[in-house]
Amino acid sequence: MLSFESDYTTGAHPAILRRLMETNRESLPGYGSDSYCEQAKYKIREACGCPQAEVFFMTGGTQTNAVVIASMLREYEGVIAAQTGHVSIHEAGAIENTGHKVLELPQKEGRIEASVLEQYLTRFAQDENHEHMVFPGMVSLSHPTEYGTLYTKKELEQISAVCKQYRIPLYLDGARLGYGLMSRKSDMTLADIARLCDVFYIGGTKVGALCGEAVVFTAHNMPPHFLTMAKRRGALLAKGRLLGIQFDTLFTDNLYFEISRHAILMAERLKELFTEKGYRFYLQSPTNQQFVILENRKMEALQKQVAFSFWEQFDEAHTVVRFATSWSTSGEDIAELSKLL
Repeated sequence: MLSFESDYTTGAHPAILRRLMETNRESLPGYGSDSYCEQAKYKIREACGCPQAEVFFMTGGTQTNAVVIASMLREYEGVIAAQTGHVSIHEAGAIENTGHKVLELPQKEGRIEASVLEQYLTRFAQDENHEHMVFPGMVSLSHPTEYGTLYTKKELEQISAVCKQYRIPLYLDGARLGYGLMSRKSDMTLADIARLCDVFYIGGTKVGALCGEAVVFTAHNMPPHFLTMAKRRGALLAKGRLLGIQFDTLFTDNLYFEISRHAILMAERLKELFTEKGYRFYLQSPTNQQFVILENRKMEALQKQVAFSFWEQFDEAHTVVRFATSWSTSGEDIAELSKLL
């Protein structure tokens, strides 16, 4: 089966597997206190241009979102996100399970606008009944968004300014951050994100690692006893070395960015292929996720030989599906898909 189903359906980049094998017999302390975790943290701080950053490794994206959001909110606060945001629709209620509501805002191709955010916060403050409501306690963005779209640096600066004005933290979900940074349409760097966000995470699971995410607190703002809170929610790995070694490898010789650049190149070839074949796109994504409108009968026939993801119904006769590329996508994969189409 030819697969474009997601960017985490294959294992890990060979360089990571080699490092795991090379270090396998080393006896190391647990829970992220080993030398490889320390090396990885140092390299991430360097890559972010943020020497004061506090870095914490977690098992996966859902656990990361739940722990970071719950630890930074007061008990009467909720988190603002786009209606299509990952924490809104694809976390199986993990945020609500912590006792915090997701406060949804209208979106445009997956993004929220600073003006809409400011209007929402202003109306909340002016509402005479706001003491009876869930207080907006932070903002969560996905970059890239669920639709593979990107915030520009100007847009992120505007949202960051609104958050600072209302004194609430800005959190960026970077499950696919590498693909956003390496997109030809991106005008942001990792340093820009570290400068504009209070906390964000660098996704490993979807960018070449077996598992794991690196949370970055940018301003000495990691909540007290964060390790304890991560453990209580199942996000702390006893063999923390597995995460440290992987991120140490990803941030050696720019591997994280090379993996991401390769996936973007494959996605661009994918986009060219669908365009040449006369297919329509649901929207224009500049990252590794491409959303194609398929006629239902053609979709059912193609599913017998190619794995891809259902996204949403377009109309009675058509469906929006997602094709995703990763470190393991090859030119041969694109050529084989061309034959099948």
